[in-house]
Amino acid sequence: MPIFSASRLSLLNRGFVYAIAHVRGGGELGQQWYEDGKFLCKKNTFNDYLDVCDALLAQGYGDPRLCYGMGGSAGGMLMGVAVNERPELFHGVIAQVPFVDVVTTMLDETIPLTTGEFEEWGNPQDETYYHYMKSYSPYDGVRAQAYPHMLVTTGLHDSQVQYWEPAKWVAKLRELKTDDNLLLLCTDMDSGHGGKSGRFKSYEGVALEYAFFIALAQGTLPGKAAV
Repeated sequence: MPIFSASRLSLLNRGFVYAIAHVRGGGELGQQWYEDGKFLCKKNTFNDYLDVCDALLAQGYGDPRLCYGMGGSAGGMLMGVAVNERPELFHGVIAQVPFVDVVTTMLDETIPLTTGEFEEWGNPQDETYYHYMKSYSPYDGVRAQAYPHMLVTTGLHDSQVQYWEPAKWVAKLRELKTDDNLLLLCTDMDSGHGGKSGRFKSYEGVALEYAFFIALAQGTLPGKAAV
């Protein structure tokens, strides 16, 4: 839902256009909108997000050379799907504590959230759900192609998306990607799924993420980060 964020002014004051995509699978537009983005309709979520990006750029909101994406947890999975399917669309992407190895995680019932999440994704013990999940799982979809600049974050004490899940995804990306773009993994050794907490500590993660986007847009990161 639209909310006010004082920290977001750091981007807006530097000329960024900030949009929130209300994709199917979210509850912002009612129950049916939510139902149309779960189980065997999950790919609607990904298609909606890419359609939003395309529509915004087509209508002149932002520079097509400087399109950025950011999402966390299941939204981090969305970022993983987006860069697998349309890597050329983005200059940079941030995936926060991303749920990216869908099949492996949903097959492991010792993980705290797995069984409860059957109502969202389905149970991969069912062959139909197994193949559908595998067809969009970001980890399984990594292939030899050029990817945008990426910052992936995780927390050592995350009980919902364990730290090794983003780490193995990054390792596979590093093995297969064909570009020289930045691929950064930041593991917070003290935090969990919600990131840093506290009046000021919580802003450290935001500052890191925004600095990544700003430096990419300004071409001040090392290597081939310039436009």
